[in-house]
Amino acid sequence: MGDVVIRVEHIGKEYPLGQRERYYTLRDKLAKILRPSSYLKGKTPLSRSGNKISKFWALDDVSFEVRRGETIGIIGQNGAGKSTLLKILSRITEPSKGYVDIAGRLGSLLEVGTGFHPELTGRENIYLNGAILGMKKAEITKKFDEIVSFAEVEKFLDSPVKHYSSGMYVRLAFAVAAHLEPEILLVDEVLAVGDAAFQRKCMGKMSDVAEQGRTIIFVSHNMTALLNLCKRSILLERGRIQCVDSTDRVINAYLSDKGKVDVGGWEKNPRREGAGRIRFKSVEIRNAEGGSSLYPSKPVIFRLGFDGKGDIQSSHVNIGLGINTIFGERVLTLFTKFDQRYRGMNFSFETGTVVKCRVAKLPLTPGTYFLTRYVDIDGEISDRIRDAMELQSHED
Repeated sequence: MGDVVIRVEHIGKEYPLGQRERYYTLRDKLAKILRPSSYLKGKTPLSRSGNKISKFWALDDVSFEVRRGETIGIIGQNGAGKSTLLKILSRITEPSKGYVDIAGRLGSLLEVGTGFHPELTGRENIYLNGAILGMKKAEITKKFDEIVSFAEVEKFLDSPVKHYSSGMYVRLAFAVAAHLEPEILLVDEVLAVGDAAFQRKCMGKMSDVAEQGRTIIFVSHNMTALLNLCKRSILLERGRIQCVDSTDRVINAYLSDKGKVDVGGWEKNPRREGAGRIRFKSVEIRNAEGGSSLYPSKPVIFRLGFDGKGDIQSSHVNIGLGINTIFGERVLTLFTKFDQRYRGMNFSFETGTVVKCRVAKLPLTPGTYFLTRYVDIDGEISDRIRDAMELQSHED
C-alpha cells in the first residue's frame, strides 16, 4: 500500500429495515461453512410476520484513500453513513460489498463504552484494551499513569466501569485510545458527551497525536474543530461521497446543502430523532413587533406548537432550544423552567398545544445561525431536530 494506510474500495452496507443486524460468533461462521443453507437462494427474505423485508443502503459505493500521518474529517447529516463507515473500518461490522485494506495498528472511540467490559474495573479495562491493540503488559504499564492522569478517574480506577457515568466512560476511553499509541485512530462524535474543558483537552491531544505522524479519522458536527484539526475532509450524504477536498471547501459544500433542507417537511426530516410521545408541530419566531427580523438588544418570542398524547406532569418535561453558529458551535441554549405555581401540575400536550417563550434579549452578533429544538420526558428524548431552522441576526 506504500504510504496509503487505509484503502476503501467500492464498499456498501445494506441493512434490513425493522431488524437488528446479527453479529455472528466464530461457531456460527464455522457452522455456516460446514452446512451452507440454501433456503434463501432466489427468494425474498421474510420477517417473522411473513411480510417481505425491505432494505436500505447505509453506504453505497464509497471509495477513498488515507495516507500515513494524515488527519481527515468526515462530515454529514445524521443518517449520512458516518458511524457505519467507522464501524466497518474498525471491523465491528462487515461491508455488504467492496473491501477495506488497513495497514497498521488501529484504535477507535466510536460509542460510549465501546471496547470496555462493564464488569471489569477501569484498571483492568486499560490492560484489556492494550492487549486488544497487541501491546505487551510492560508497554501498557509504562503508559498507565499518563492515561489515568489524563482521564481524571483516579478515585474510581478500581470500580467496575458499569458504575461509571457516560462522561467518565468517555474520559477513560479516549485516554486509552490516544495514549496506547495506535498507528491509526478513529474518533466519532462521542466526544460531545464530555464537558467543554475535556473536549478542549481531547482536541489538544489529537493535535499532538497528529504531529507524531499518526493517522486520524475524525467525525464531528463541530466545524471549528474540523477546520483546526483536518486539512482534508469527506462529505457524506445518504451513504454516498459527495466530495473529497480541503476541509474549508467541504464545510462550505455541507453548509450550502444544509440551508436547502426543507425544514417544513417535519415528518420526513432526516435529522428527526426521538421516541415521539411529544412531537413538534410548528415553530414560529417573532420580534416584539411581530416581524421576523431578529436584533441582539430586542425581545424575541418563540411559539412552539406540539402534537402529543395525554397529560404529562410539568416536572417530567423539558423543552429546549439550542442556537449554533454555521460551524456547529453552540452559542446559546434555552431550557424550560416552570414557575413554582405550576410545578407538579399536569399539562396537556394534545394536538394544538402551544408553548410561548419570551427572551428579553437574544445575545447574538449579526450573522447566520441554526436552531436545534428538542423535548424530553424524564431524560428520554421525545423529539429532536438538529439545525432544523435558519436564523438571521441583524444589526440594531
